[in-house]
Amino acid sequence: MKHYLLLSLAILSELAGTSAMKLSEGFTRLVPSVIFIIGYGLSFYLLALSLERIPVSTAYAIWAGVGTAGIAVIGVLAFEESLSPMGIGGIALIILGVILLHLSRG
Repeated sequence: MKHYLLLSLAILSELAGTSAMKLSEGFTRLVPSVIFIIGYGLSFYLLALSLERIPVSTAYAIWAGVGTAGIAVIGVLAFEESLSPMGIGGIALIILGVILLHLSRG
């Protein structure tokens, strides 16, 4: 269970890093740029630690899928971006794919 906590923290770090990338305005703002670098560095480190017990296909699919869905929600809530019904469907399919991949591991 510890490794899924590490994976969850990796996802949160990725979300922070991606949000900071948006706020960095093309890396012209120092603080968001530094947060981006730290966020992604920490995310990859925690993801690597989670791979000690979680299969790479499962861990990466969860990291990427939840990260994609999470940043889409953050984009809508924090950055006033829009999300079409087709976009929502696409995110739902990503999440469904991650769930199916995880369940297929038995």
